[in-house]
Amino acid sequence: MRNKLNVKFEEIVDLDNLLEAWKEFLKGKKRKPDVQLFQKHLMDNIFSLRDDLFNHTYRHGGYKAFNISDPKPRSIHKATVRDRLLHRAIYRQLYPFFDKTFSACSFSCRVNRGTHRAIKDFCSASRQVSKNNTKTCWILKGDIKKFFANIDHQILFEILTKYIPDQDIFWLLNEVIESFCTKPGIGLPLGNLTSQLLVNIYLNEFDQFVKHQLKAKHYIRYADDFILIAQDRAWLKQQVPLIKDFLWEKLRLTLHPRKISLSTIASGIDFLGWINFSHHKVIRTSTKRRLIKRIKANPTPETIASYLGLLSHGDTYKIQKKILRIIK
Repeated sequence: MRNKLNVKFEEIVDLDNLLEAWKEFLKGKKRKPDVQLFQKHLMDNIFSLRDDLFNHTYRHGGYKAFNISDPKPRSIHKATVRDRLLHRAIYRQLYPFFDKTFSACSFSCRVNRGTHRAIKDFCSASRQVSKNNTKTCWILKGDIKKFFANIDHQILFEILTKYIPDQDIFWLLNEVIESFCTKPGIGLPLGNLTSQLLVNIYLNEFDQFVKHQLKAKHYIRYADDFILIAQDRAWLKQQVPLIKDFLWEKLRLTLHPRKISLSTIASGIDFLGWINFSHHKVIRTSTKRRLIKRIKANPTPETIASYLGLLSHGDTYKIQKKILRIIK
């Protein structure tokens, strides 16, 4: 029997929660014109939002679309400040409950479970499977095609129904989810904080399938990238059609056909920006070039310290020397 969310609608739309959400939202955004405009009449805006929520007259606004490259092209949809404040207020109340329902094998958009923790767990699992590099360790790596753009709203609502008894919260989430689609009833915007939580709730179904039905002992998922680790190459190969079928039949998602690979840890596994080997890891060449380019464009002490901190997690002596030469 699944645990039920014990948060009430009133706790989300409570004035204190909205004010705390604003403080969190404001970090790093104080100079943004739209944020300054909202803050100019902050309490009036917050009271107006609260009243609309209580009266169920709230309607989510539109989005401003723009493209980024990080490094691959992505389409970002940015909501209004009013709506993003609400997203933060929802997230503050719902995340602690849902995070406890997630598998220990899932990473991305979770507290203390970012890229470094995912890679650390991957290295630990590969050492365990390879018996400290004395046995062949096979890695099945997969990627879900256009993940955010293909989230099925109806399936998402069915999953949420299992956890959320409060119909007012369900109404509120419906307003947020239905505010965006790539085609009718499909898709979530990359720019929403709530989307980060909702996609983890959605793919938690996949995580549970891999762990409890496929009985994969060593499995790691970071957003839409996932890895299974085993000594038995044939067993890993047998899981591919089962994974494909589950993703499509249960979640209406598709494995990216060109991003399924089965290889050994000794040959190097490209995962989360690093090429991971049995005894070490090196930064991906494309990541290295992008990093050098950004440092040359903005050689501030803060930028350099940030990148050197990133590089400290792998075998990057040569590139660190190159960075130090750039700033001399």
